[in-house]
Amino acid sequence: MSRRGEIAMTDDEVRDFLAAHRVLQVATIQADGTPHLVTMWYGLLDGDVAFWSYGRAQKVVNLRRDPRFTVLVEDGETYDALQGVSITGRAVILDDPDDVVAFGLQLHGRHQAPGTEPTPEVRARVAQQGAKRVVIVMKPERIVSWDHAKLR
Repeated sequence: MSRRGEIAMTDDEVRDFLAAHRVLQVATIQADGTPHLVTMWYGLLDGDVAFWSYGRAQKVVNLRRDPRFTVLVEDGETYDALQGVSITGRAVILDDPDDVVAFGLQLHGRHQAPGTEPTPEVRARVAQQGAKRVVIVMKPERIVSWDHAKLR
């Protein structure tokens, strides 16, 4: 077995890793072909990586022109602890206000208030923010993963 095969995560390990982390790197393609790389909070929507952003943000402009992109979630401070999941695929952009607000509330719960119901004030703030946002859902075409702890 190749070294790559030794450190690859199983499908369940990938799912658990993505569920446990909160921040991902998002790489889209600019009009001139150069990468545009940003860091985003993310969540999972029906098992797919998703994040929200202003509809006029550069990454969204890029994805409307060319839906191909890559995301990366990684962890580990030393070589033997490095873990990561890189997903390449295509974007589906959700702009229905109900979908956007529902996802915004999910992100709020995941990142700011785990395990709590959003207050009316939070709901109002997320709805206000959602008016200018869209949700980007990653539809995977290729997933690469690594867990260097498997080398021990």
